[in-house]
Amino acid sequence: MPRRRRPDLILLGSILALLTIGIIMVYSSSAVKGYVQYDDPYHFLKMEVIWISIGLAVMGVTMRLDLQILRRFAKSALILAIVLLIMVKIPGVGRRVNGADRWIGLGPLSIQPSEVIKLAMVLVMAHLLALNPYKIKSFRKGLLPILGLLGLIAGLIMLQPDLGTTLAIAGTTFFMLIAAGARVSHMLALGGSGVGLVVAAIAAAPYRMRRITAFLDPWADPAGKGYQTIQALLALGPGGLFGLGLGQSKQKFLYLPENHTDFIFAMIGEELGFVGASLVVILFFLFAWRGFRVAMGAPDAFTGLLAVGLTAMVCIQAMINMGVVSGVLPVTGITLPFLSYGGTSLVFTMLGVGVLLNISRESK
Repeated sequence: MPRRRRPDLILLGSILALLTIGIIMVYSSSAVKGYVQYDDPYHFLKMEVIWISIGLAVMGVTMRLDLQILRRFAKSALILAIVLLIMVKIPGVGRRVNGADRWIGLGPLSIQPSEVIKLAMVLVMAHLLALNPYKIKSFRKGLLPILGLLGLIAGLIMLQPDLGTTLAIAGTTFFMLIAAGARVSHMLALGGSGVGLVVAAIAAAPYRMRRITAFLDPWADPAGKGYQTIQALLALGPGGLFGLGLGQSKQKFLYLPENHTDFIFAMIGEELGFVGASLVVILFFLFAWRGFRVAMGAPDAFTGLLAVGLTAMVCIQAMINMGVVSGVLPVTGITLPFLSYGGTSLVFTMLGVGVLLNISRESK
């Protein structure tokens, strides 16, 4: 049994720094909306502090938990997550917000099953790939069952619909398969097939096609599908090098929708400028560096693959979000880890990084 040490302090520091920036920017970007909707400019700040407190408590628990306990319950967690994904489509159980069935109502609270499935998928993938490391070289016996599971999960998530989360899970699976030793030829074929499926998914739904055309030329429909992209760019542009100053955003006056959730990076760029946005990017690079370093020094295949999956999931989601906000990618509706306002997303992200910090305590 490797000697357990303190967790990776650089990894922990990057997480805490991102959370701190998140608290500041959630308040700055949501004060106007809180005053208009709840007659309280501190409404979203108070909720965010509560969720972060819960998240830190969960992170503290998973940072000390015996990871073999998680492994034993991996399949049960995945089955539960799949059931929850199905439940969002049941009338009276699922909640529809902005045309998407992504939440399950629990009184005044809501649970987003896609956040549960992300962690459950990484956990099960690490377990299955570590059982027989040589089997992954075989397409039929190793790769095909994994792809079948991915197809089932992706199909359920796309029914909500949620293309952003589907891409994040698919990208994470790709990283984990590479780390497990899958053949290069298989991965190249899989990558080509994945691109084809994404194109087919976009072509099959008119609203997704409109998002793509709006992404290519948002000014063609400035009051419709191109509105969010245009408003995000109007936030990032005036920010310049050092920003307009904390609390000085113009777009937060109800111009930019979801400015404290999916588009909080635009608020960072507007108020803190290129320097503030670059700091966020650097912190995610630090997180990726230390996370993959933990994976390389993990004591066994299961914890190593688990570290790869947890690190990739956070970083891929961050890349998608920042790409959407900066106009590099079409709008997908995915939050920025640690910084965006949110309950389920934040708590389950903290649960995952708690496991990652746990692995770092045994990493060489």
